[in-house]
Amino acid sequence: MKKDVLIEIKGVYRQGGEEDQIELCTVGSYYRRNGHYYIAYDESEATGFEDTHTVLKVEGSDRVTLIRSGSTKSQLIIERGVRHQCHYDTGLGSMTIGVSGNRVVSLLNDDGGRLEFAYTLDVNTSLASENAVFVQVHQSSIS
Repeated sequence: MKKDVLIEIKGVYRQGGEEDQIELCTVGSYYRRNGHYYIAYDESEATGFEDTHTVLKVEGSDRVTLIRSGSTKSQLIIERGVRHQCHYDTGLGSMTIGVSGNRVVSLLNDDGGRLEFAYTLDVNTSLASENAVFVQVHQSSIS
């Protein structure tokens, strides 16, 4: 079941008392493998990750793994109530950061649906940012 889909993504980032939002509407792939849903798309200059391919692996309503490859390589594991040490590429260099999952809500089914997740990033246990991501997957008429 691999489908071409329309993906709407809104990211809200809070850092140092300031908030920033990024919105992206793109086409990508949506599929289910081994009981998990995958949302795959190419980033754009608007998100700051040009020439980067992103895959969201959704494991129910407990865990999302964000995998980036291409010009920026990262793997972030967002699991509700758990802090993971993850590899993060800033584009200027790589580092290990703490990723603490606050919320994962998956209302995905074989036709698409909605995914939300929220997490904090920390460097040496000092809060770096608070993040929330909202994803909507729609059937596409693209063949």
